Order: sequence, then structure tokens, then C-alpha cells
Amino acid sequence: MAFIAPFRAVRFNTAKIDKMEDVVSPPYDVIDPEAQAALQAKNQYNMIQLDLTKFGGTEIADSRYQGAKAIFEKWQQEGVLIRDEVPAIYLYAIDYTLPSGKMFRRKGFSAMVRLHEFSEGIVKPHEKTFRSVTDDRLRLIDTCQAQFSQIFSLYADAQNEAMTALERVCPDQPLCAATDQDGCVHSIYAVTDPETINKVQAFLADQPVYIADGHHRYTTSLRLRETMIKRHGPLAANSPYNHIMMYLCPMEDEGLSVLPTHRLVRFPGKMDAGQLVERLQSFFTIKEIKSGSREEQIADVLGRMGDERDKGTVFGMYEPGGDRCFLLRLQEGAMEKALGLGLPESLRSLDVVVLSDLIIAKILGLSHEKCDDEELIHYFSDVDEALDAAVKESVRSTEITPILFLMNNTPVSQVKEVADDNLFMPHKSTYFYPKILTGMLINKIVADEVVS
Repeated sequence: MAFIAPFRAVRFNTAKIDKMEDVVSPPYDVIDPEAQAALQAKNQYNMIQLDLTKFGGTEIADSRYQGAKAIFEKWQQEGVLIRDEVPAIYLYAIDYTLPSGKMFRRKGFSAMVRLHEFSEGIVKPHEKTFRSVTDDRLRLIDTCQAQFSQIFSLYADAQNEAMTALERVCPDQPLCAATDQDGCVHSIYAVTDPETINKVQAFLADQPVYIADGHHRYTTSLRLRETMIKRHGPLAANSPYNHIMMYLCPMEDEGLSVLPTHRLVRFPGKMDAGQLVERLQSFFTIKEIKSGSREEQIADVLGRMGDERDKGTVFGMYEPGGDRCFLLRLQEGAMEKALGLGLPESLRSLDVVVLSDLIIAKILGLSHEKCDDEELIHYFSDVDEALDAAVKESVRSTEITPILFLMNNTPVSQVKEVADDNLFMPHKSTYFYPKILTGMLINKIVADEVVS
């Protein structure tokens, strides 16, 4: 099954960088233009200089990729970036607090993982990937011969064997630590003990891994391997081009959090809350929430959703034009009644599928293609931002009816079930939190090295 190996990471030199949080960055695909500008202003060595974003046009000129390569080489020459002498598996711990005030520590580790096509069933996705999306990342990795950001993956370990072995020999002090924009503290520790590394390799050899975040980055590495084979012929199994840097977390880890992603649907046309309820009531049991202010209504419905999720699919729905909020509970057999039995059970039971296929596509009549082409669905992990956007949309537009759907999170068990069934979830079904920071560890690709 999965083959993992230690590696010599490139890291920021803490003797030259006072604050790691000034040089690391979030994953490139969650950085908007405002965040990009803020990162560039933090420090001349911020990772945004290397992990290029695409703002300012659909294509980045070749000079930008060559510029990133030159910067990467320059930082190494200056000793701002250093490469560890001894291969290691790197423990990566994150201490964080959820909006509820509850504190957690998520524990995982970073290592090289051998690449496999998804069809082999060793590295399992739960989202579709699109080749065109990877063109930019391929050019960047190929030009710089480095992987700047990690794939976030999961593996099953009910007895916590791998992490227990690594923690037994983990140093007391981290190599480096950084606090991200949300106050989450990311800490890196190097484990170089050969016996421990062998134990972890043996354990993962019996396991598949499940991509949690970074499907397109993984596909990019598959494409890089194809590119190298075309250029140089067949690759050895232990070639660095046959491997990718991954952060691996046991799916049973108590600190593993999946947050909900709420949907703001911009329905083309005018519809009030009463008409919405009329369309929905054949498939849902509906209760109106009357708790005072809109913020109180949202808090109330979210609380009820959490309390009742074990009984089946449940949503919150807020229509800002009438300032009305509802709790929607899916009726038994509603999916089969509306869509037939063609949809596999592992998908039929997903809240995000009930919303996308039953409510949005069937009841509201908005096809997936129309939603994508006209950008009718906006996604929010922050419920306050979602509510604010819904209210502003209601005031601003006379042609659009904004409808905010409030979601429970997708459990990790459902991610595994869908991946094991070789199926795909809708877009933005999962939001694993916190994100892995870019720049804590860098995988420098040296063609003639061996991964073992």
C-alpha cells in the first residue's frame, strides 16, 4: 500500500528569521489579492515570493516562474533557507482554538509518499480534479524543482501506533514554530531515529492514504512525473519524481476538525420565504425559528442543527429579504422519491449532496452548470461573513433572491466511505482546519537523489 520515507527538508533559518509567521503563508489557493499584498508587506522573504499566485491575469509570464527560481536559489545561497543534513520524518503539531472556545492539538507528520494513480486505490481522492487547473502549479514546480506546499492526507490508525512511535523519540523543542493569522500555533519537530522510521514505514505499508486537502497539488505531481518520463525515460521507483511531500494525520486524531462550509445561493429571480417553504415542504419537515435579531436566529438554528444531526440530514435556511430563518429536516425517503435509486447510498446520505442535488438542482431548478457559469453559489466557512454577504445581496439586488443555507460539517467517516467507493463529493464539501502553512517545510527535488 502506501510507501513513506524520510527526507531532507529545506527550512527557513531561524538564526536569520526572527518571526516565522512573517515568512510563511497560507496555501496559495486561499489567498485573495488583499491577503497577497499583506503577505508581501510582511517580510522580503515571505513565501508569497516563491509560491506564486495568479492575480493580474489568467496566465503568469514565464519571467515570473524564472524569477521564483532565482529567488529560491538566492535565499539558499544567503543561508535564509537551509537544508537539513539528515533525512527525517517531521512531526507537525498545531495548537488551535475553535470559535466555540474549545482548544485542540492536531498531531500529524510530514514525509515523502510514493505517487500512485488514483485508479490504483492506494492514494484516494474525494474530489474531482481538472487538468487545466494544474498547469500553473506544474510550471512552478518544474521551473523551481521544488514543492513549496504539502498535500494534507489522512490514514486509519485506531490504536495511534504511528504517532505513538514518533512521539516516543520526539525532541522536546521544535525546530521552528509559527503562529498563523487565526492564532493557530504550528510546530515542527524532526525525528531521525532509523528504528522508529522503519516502524512507521511498516505500519503505513498496510494502509491507503486519503487526500483531505490538495487534490490538484497531488495531480500536479503526477503530471510532473509524466513530464520527467517524457524528457528522460523511465524513472526508478526510488526517484524523487516518484514521490511527493505529504502531511499525514490519523483520521481518529482528537484534534482533527472538519468545519462546515455554508452556501449563499443567488437565485435568479424574486422569491419570498413563503414561496421557498412551499417548494421545500414536500421533502422536508420545516420549523421556523423566531428568536429575535437575525444573529440570534442564526445562532439558534445552528445550535438545533448540532443537536439534531444524529437524526438525519438537517439544514438551516435564512432568507434575508423577509428576515426569516428555518430549520429543515429531510423526510425519510425524500431523496429516493425525488431522484430515484441511481445515486449511491454513500452520496445520498451526504448533507452537501442533499443540498446540491435535491434543493438546488431539483427544487430550485438550478443545474450545476448554470451555478458554475453564472457564479450563483458563494461559499463561506465563517457564518458571520455569510450572513453579512446575504444581507448585503438582498439590499443591493432587485433581480436576485439570496438564500443562505447553513451546513453541518461533513464527518471524516463519510469522506472515507465516499473515497472507498471511488466516488466524488460536491465542491467545497470539506474544510479541514487549520490549513497547513506553506514554507514550514519545502521539498527540494534533486534528480539524482534516492528516496528510501
